[in-house]
Amino acid sequence: MSAATITVLPGDGVGPEVTDQALAVLRAVEETYGHRFTVHRRRVGLDAIAAEGTAISDSTFEVCGQSDAILFGAIGSLPPGTGRGAGPRPEEALFRLRKEFGFFANLRPVRPLEALYGASSLKPEHLKGADLLFVRELSAGLYYGRLESVPGKPSEIRRAPHGTEAVDTLLYTEEEIERVVRAAFEIALRRERKVTSVDKANVLSSSVLWREVVERVAAEHPTVAYEHMLVDACAMRLIRTPSEFDVVVTENLFGDILTDEASMLTGSIGMLPSASLGTRRTAAGTFGLYEPIHGSAPDIAGRDRANPVGAILSGAMLLRHSLGLAREAAAVEEAVEAVIGEGLRTPDLVEPGSTVVGTREMGRRITDRVRSASA
Repeated sequence: MSAATITVLPGDGVGPEVTDQALAVLRAVEETYGHRFTVHRRRVGLDAIAAEGTAISDSTFEVCGQSDAILFGAIGSLPPGTGRGAGPRPEEALFRLRKEFGFFANLRPVRPLEALYGASSLKPEHLKGADLLFVRELSAGLYYGRLESVPGKPSEIRRAPHGTEAVDTLLYTEEEIERVVRAAFEIALRRERKVTSVDKANVLSSSVLWREVVERVAAEHPTVAYEHMLVDACAMRLIRTPSEFDVVVTENLFGDILTDEASMLTGSIGMLPSASLGTRRTAAGTFGLYEPIHGSAPDIAGRDRANPVGAILSGAMLLRHSLGLAREAAAVEEAVEAVIGEGLRTPDLVEPGSTVVGTREMGRRITDRVRSASA
């Protein structure tokens, strides 16, 4: 039996709904496999601003730091037209968590399930064999600029003679690039030993430095094949031949955009999980933050329509990377695949002949499958 502490930050919109289902699956793992999980539930984002006056309170941050892992839901947005300086912004929570806990590597696996080939906009023959992992740099680049403490959006908006202008700074240091590139190559050693490094070196100085660092790290991993690819070419190839990729490593902005594109290989952005990792170790793995890559989707919040699979699979990544429970993580992933294979679909994945269920029912079916698989 293992014991672990998990902080749950449900957040806004559909965040609480999908996180509840992920937590139910983790509880099933706890009971079925004889573990003990202590769970702390705290506010974050718009929910925290309304109740506590800040996107993430110091006390919540302290609880996170005392945990083995963080399970995160989604962050909402301020109403349109809300200007800068109008108070705390919900995205400050994620910026702080990533920066202060050193979560520099964001892992986003993309593996289309055969049962969902029909839900993708791509032809099934283009999806066969696709199994890729994005390693996105998460704590530097355009989203952070040169600011020591990021108060929401880090751009500088100022008055100029010709009118208002905005400046965002794309800054990367050699160290920031090297640590995420090294992580990608080490992961590739456990997969198909191929790394695709994505940049825009024909335009950006930061990408020129990125390539230089990749070349140096690659030389230390002679058994791993690697290639450089411009981001626009990568965007095209993701749709044309996704099976050609294994590990894709890229900077913050490119990784954000490309993984949303790649989610369409699976049929829905609601299917993709993620893990944000740094260097801090836990008793059995690496301290991390785990969340589905979708947003808060306020238009469907509270309607039992959200797809909980991305959150549930994020829980599986939590089991594997932070708690060292690889068998249990595989059981969750197999449960998801089995339930999808039975034809159950949330509204974002409706296909002819499928059975449409809500957030709670999809979560319940996967939870029951986890319990029965070990029986």
